[in-house]
Amino acid sequence: MAFDLEPVSFSELPGWQQDDPTPVIDALRRCHHHVTAVKPYRTGSLGVTVADLLPACEAANADFSGAAAARAFFEDRFVPFRIRPDDGGKGFVTAFYEPEVEVRATADEEFRFPFYRRPADLIDLDEANRPEGMDPYFAFGRLSDGTIEEYPDRRAIDQGFLAGRGLEIAFARSKVDVFFIHVQGAARLVYPDGSRRRVTYAGKTGHRFSAIGKLLIERGEIDPATVSMASIRAWLAAHPEKVDEVLWHNRSFIFFREAPVEDESLGPVAAAKVPLEPGRSLAVDRLIHTFGVPFYIASETLTHLDGGRPFARLMLALDTGSAIVGPARGDIFTGSGEAAGELAGSVRAAADFFILVPRAAAARYCHG
Repeated sequence: MAFDLEPVSFSELPGWQQDDPTPVIDALRRCHHHVTAVKPYRTGSLGVTVADLLPACEAANADFSGAAAARAFFEDRFVPFRIRPDDGGKGFVTAFYEPEVEVRATADEEFRFPFYRRPADLIDLDEANRPEGMDPYFAFGRLSDGTIEEYPDRRAIDQGFLAGRGLEIAFARSKVDVFFIHVQGAARLVYPDGSRRRVTYAGKTGHRFSAIGKLLIERGEIDPATVSMASIRAWLAAHPEKVDEVLWHNRSFIFFREAPVEDESLGPVAAAKVPLEPGRSLAVDRLIHTFGVPFYIASETLTHLDGGRPFARLMLALDTGSAIVGPARGDIFTGSGEAAGELAGSVRAAADFFILVPRAAAARYCHG
């Protein structure tokens, strides 16, 4: 999608003077550690680089006291630009969260739906090794007897393709719970002794993500005006005989890795390789945008996240997702647990997107 960047002032950001972006500075510090100690982020097609971000990241290590000082930090080091899609429309936001689910370490009659580790025969694909004729969308494939092929999909795995390999991390009570954790990409697992572990994304079969909510809307089963995670779950609960067929519509299947819950206040480590800051982390289209870049999101119609007030908040690009496509498309991380899930499940709102470009790089995006 083509788009333009229009320079604006911070005073033009709706609600800027009421926002407290201090948590974004905390997240920026974690990004700084990753890009300097581990690996820089890949530059998106917009062209904002980690080198552009580094001066602000380094300055973020100073002490900040209060919302005014945090706002001044961003005002001094960034220039806001409104993202204007060429179709004239607004941007669009949804939300995601980290579920909590009861599990067992071994299967029994009640807990029998597994979370799987990444299998050894799943390999990363790129232009060098992708077989001729395979859909270029596939970023993963299966290496079998020296041949690369599509990995079996959700239906094949549900029907036993991975059985007997010892890949099960834990077992949940509900296939639907497991499915929605695949959609979210992470979860906190709660064991009978009260201990908690986390599973986070480790790979996928590579098939395109197909939204089951869209399927149910097209079939006339759910009203598009009221579709949400809760309404989809309610429909599945009311039609148990159709659960497999509907879930198998989404051929994409996610594999996980285990991780400790080190800080209860933070979310899982996501695509930017740092923990997600609840309420301040945004999944973006990583082909366009670079992780670690701040965005200001304003939506008049999204009100339930802030006690009835229109959503207006500075956020940091820390994740991505198959359904997050376009320059003004974002997914807001609402946090962990049931309450966060209730907040996330009904977020579908038009929004204005503003990207904060490091001041030294801003001239590249000012035209005329």
